[in-house]
Amino acid sequence: MPSRTFKRHQKAIDKLVKEYQDDERFPALIIGGSVAKGLAREDSDVDFMIVAKDEEFKKRSGSGELFINRSDLTDYPGGFVDGKIIDLEYLREVAAKGNEPTRAAFDGAFMAYSHIGDLEDLIRTINQYPETGRSQRIKSFYSMSFIQNWLMGEASRHDNLYTQTRAASQLVLFAGRLILAHNRVLFPYHKWFMAYLEQCPEKPRHFMEHIDVLLKEPNLKNANNLFQGLQDFRDWGVPDLDAYHWFMEEVEWSWRKGQTSWEDL
Repeated sequence: MPSRTFKRHQKAIDKLVKEYQDDERFPALIIGGSVAKGLAREDSDVDFMIVAKDEEFKKRSGSGELFINRSDLTDYPGGFVDGKIIDLEYLREVAAKGNEPTRAAFDGAFMAYSHIGDLEDLIRTINQYPETGRSQRIKSFYSMSFIQNWLMGEASRHDNLYTQTRAASQLVLFAGRLILAHNRVLFPYHKWFMAYLEQCPEKPRHFMEHIDVLLKEPNLKNANNLFQGLQDFRDWGVPDLDAYHWFMEEVEWSWRKGQTSWEDL
């Protein structure tokens, strides 16, 4: 169990186990969220995933009853448990083809109880960083960072505040995803993005500080500082012309392949 689990969260977990472990409809309960990641605050809720048997999942899926939100299982102000009902097939699909945010939802996840023999092995498989396509993702994230830095120059030249603000956030997103991929760390979606970046052992000097400054003051100087840090950190193997060419084919012309643009993911 994560070292930062507060006693109040453990008490809630104990109540969850008592409430559901003898219910034959739910053979396993997995703790996730900030409690599992070791990022919980005292007032954090307890996130969980409860595995339903096929018949129960089918019934609840049909009626839209796939969430459990209860405050009666906690004893602290504003506390509650927040759960999603899933089935074993869902976990198998995540292990086989889940995207990074879905996999990252199981980062640090642990069994509150389980009557499913190989469930822990399945969870470990889910939480592994996907090596397939990593080099292409690195090229894509670097190219998007390059383009957003260029776009900031255009936005500044035209004094376009909207584009400056968007280019800043997009540069942070793709520069950050580049560093996550470099470190083989799953992208946890936006809520935990900065916390995961902070924990990456290999990143440019002052990387987090440059991100903070750029988000607070979205201008060309601050964008250049962040992007220059990426370039100084290592050779990403993507010449400028290749980055422009990648952007044209994979973003501007993505519709030609029937694909979703990287900017819309």
